[in-house]
Amino acid sequence: MKAGVPATIAEHFGSLEDPRVERTKHHQLLDILIIAICAVVCGADDWVAVESFGQARREWLETFLPLEGGIPSHDTFGRVFARLNPDAFRACFRSWIQAVFTQTRGQVVALDGKTLRRSHDNARGKAAIHMVSAWATENTLVLGQLKVEDKSNEITALPALLRLLSLEGCIVTIDAMGCQTAIAQEILDARAEYVLALKENQGTLYQDVVLAFHEGRHTGFRDIAHDTHQTTDGDHGRLEIRRCWVIRDPEYLRYFAREEHWPGLRSVAMVESECWEGDAVRRERRYFISSLPGEAHVLAHGIRSHWGIENSLHWVLDMSYREDESRVRVGNAPENLAVLRHLTLNLLKQETSLPVGIKNKRLRAAWDEDYLRKVLSP
Repeated sequence: MKAGVPATIAEHFGSLEDPRVERTKHHQLLDILIIAICAVVCGADDWVAVESFGQARREWLETFLPLEGGIPSHDTFGRVFARLNPDAFRACFRSWIQAVFTQTRGQVVALDGKTLRRSHDNARGKAAIHMVSAWATENTLVLGQLKVEDKSNEITALPALLRLLSLEGCIVTIDAMGCQTAIAQEILDARAEYVLALKENQGTLYQDVVLAFHEGRHTGFRDIAHDTHQTTDGDHGRLEIRRCWVIRDPEYLRYFAREEHWPGLRSVAMVESECWEGDAVRRERRYFISSLPGEAHVLAHGIRSHWGIENSLHWVLDMSYREDESRVRVGNAPENLAVLRHLTLNLLKQETSLPVGIKNKRLRAAWDEDYLRKVLSP
C-alpha cells in the first residue's frame, strides 16, 4: 500500500477476510473497498457508477493504491460486496468509529430502524431489508447498525445492537417499539441511561402514566415530586412551545412498575408541543419512561434529540443518497452498501470546512481531489 492511503480506513478494514477463491483474485480486496468508499463519497449509488468513478479517477487513485489489476469491473464490485461477510464488515465499521470518534458523557444515542424499500427481490422471494442504526446526535455519527433478520422485527435486533456498542455514560433513546423491560436492562448493563417512548400498546402502564399526569396537572402536582421545563422557538410565522413535565416521586414509580418490574425506572415524562402557524394551532402529547433521575431539561433534551436520527440520518440517506431508490439486491450487497453509505456519511459529516449540505459535499468531492482527500482523513 503506497503512502497517502486513508490510514484509518486501511487499518480498520484491512483485516477483512476476502470471500473470493484465490484464482479469481485479480484485484486486492482493500483496493476494491477503498475505491468503493471514494466513489460513494463522490455520489456513486450503484456498482456501475463505482466502476465509472474508478476509471475517471484512476491516475489519482494510483497515487495511494497499487491497482495491479487496474480498475475492477462493476461485476467484480457487485460479486465481492454480495459475498462479503456483513457481520465482519460491520465490525470493521465499529472499530473504525471507535478510533475516530470521541465519546462524551451524556451523549444522546438514538436507535431506530429504516427499511431499504427497493432492496426486495420478488423473483427470489426476498423481502426488503430493514436496518436498525445507532446515531450519536451531538457528534452526528452513525455508531453502528444491524440488519433485522427475516421474519423478525426490531425488538430482536435492538438488544443485539446494544451489546455491540460502547455506550457507557450515554443516554439511549428508542421509540415505542423498543419499550421493553429486556431492552431497558440491556441499556443499564451497558452503563447507560434510557429514555423510552410509551404508546397505547403498552396497556396499563401507558394508561397509568397518562392518568398520573392528568391528575397531577389538575392538582398542580400537589405533594408529588416533579419538575418542569419549557422552550419556545419560532421563525417564518411559526411558533412552537414545548413543555415537559417529569414525575420522579418514588411512590408513583413503584406503582407504575408494579407488574412489568421495569429495571432502573426513576422518572416518567410527558411532553406537550404546541405549534402555531397563523391562527392554526396543533397540539401533541407524548409520554416516556426513563432511568434518568428526573430533571426535566435533561429529559426534554434527550427526547427532542431523538428526532435527529430521522432528520440527520434517514432523511439524508433518502434525499442525498437516494437510498430508497437503490436496486442493489444480490446476496449481502444491499446490507454492505448500506454500511458504505453510513461510513461515507460519517466522513462527510465530520468534514466541516465547507458549509453546505451532504449532497453538495458529495459533488465537491467528485470535482475536487484535494477536498476528497480531506474528507477521507477525519
